[in-house]
Amino acid sequence: MAQYLIYFNQQWVGDHPAEWYDSRGVLARALMQEMNDAGVLVFAEGLTERIENTVTADATSGTLTFIEGRYSETPEYLGGMTIVNVSSDEEARMWAGKIAEACGWPQEIRRFKE
Repeated sequence: MAQYLIYFNQQWVGDHPAEWYDSRGVLARALMQEMNDAGVLVFAEGLTERIENTVTADATSGTLTFIEGRYSETPEYLGGMTIVNVSSDEEARMWAGKIAEACGWPQEIRRFKE
């Protein structure tokens, strides 16, 4: 078994009316239950969109410092993630596809190092 990170950037979500998000929430909750029942779900959650509250911990200078704000000012930022523990790349792809369909936006898949 291997763990995979399935994630999306907030900018991939797009702008939708509240009713659209409500309908997706039902699908996403059902999928999380399916993943839990299948025994593959390790963790799943969206992140707050308030990136102005981000704090960076940086020890690259040899001294640990905490900086208010993001480490780099890139236009995209992480919106949410799911971690699954599955037996193959194909199974990770299958769950990522189900997440993409339930959420309505793309998902990327990356395997954790062994």
